[in-house]
Amino acid sequence: MIIVTGATGALNGATVEHLLARVPADRVGVSVRDPAKARHLAERGVRVRQGSYEDPAALRHSFEGAEQVLLVSTNDPHADAAALHRVGIEAAVAAGAGRILYTSHQAAAPDSPFAAAPGHAATERLLAESGVAWTALRNGFYAHSLGWLLGPWRQTGTIAVPEDGPVSWTDRADAAEAAAAVLAGDRVVDGPLTLTAREAVTFADIAAVASRVAGRPVRRVVVADEDWVADKVRTGTPEPMARMLLGFFHAARAHCFAATDPALAELLGREPRGVADQLAPATDA
Repeated sequence: MIIVTGATGALNGATVEHLLARVPADRVGVSVRDPAKARHLAERGVRVRQGSYEDPAALRHSFEGAEQVLLVSTNDPHADAAALHRVGIEAAVAAGAGRILYTSHQAAAPDSPFAAAPGHAATERLLAESGVAWTALRNGFYAHSLGWLLGPWRQTGTIAVPEDGPVSWTDRADAAEAAAAVLAGDRVVDGPLTLTAREAVTFADIAAVASRVAGRPVRRVVVADEDWVADKVRTGTPEPMARMLLGFFHAARAHCFAATDPALAELLGREPRGVADQLAPATDA
């Protein structure tokens, strides 16, 4: 049985849908905080059990009979990510899973300026020490984040953000589909697997794409780091969150997200979606 955690969330919820198109429902189980939210899956024959990283006993029960377990990374920026993920890894090992998969991030490293990267790197070390075969799905930076980072560019005609570097913006839906392909396929991947779009672009490149999409010029304006933080705080973002997000720009400057890999396209059997796909739909109204 393939067990998927976080199956009522956007990423692994989509993974389960793609998985059900590939394997019978009775081969799929989900571990979720609130089984009521997964009723639509239970009605289709998926085994639904309650489980969370905060409840080791429930998690072990939800992993019962697992051949593979896909662990979703925590989205709590204040949590000790590696400690929570350790609970999931230990539960998967106790359940006798033959492989543990984990939704990691491109360029996971202990010294990255990107706040989530050290937790991903620590989790990958735990996986390597688990004694079980493992795969870290190192997803590229999710392209839907652009909706927030770009600001009201359609109204202002400007993209005003701090100095950056190339980023291989990756569609979350593509990453979810690829995860299902790995879980259900014959391709065995040991260790990290980087899943990114084909191209890494800067915000200047994105401004050029936005200009084509909008049919009018869109300028890229470089904003000083502290001015950007102050503006975010002024418009309602808590300062700790704004400073954490500033770490993305620092990491981009260091080219942490600049690498690209053909693996995503190979798993999808098509070209991954790009920045233009992300920007275009909002102009159709």
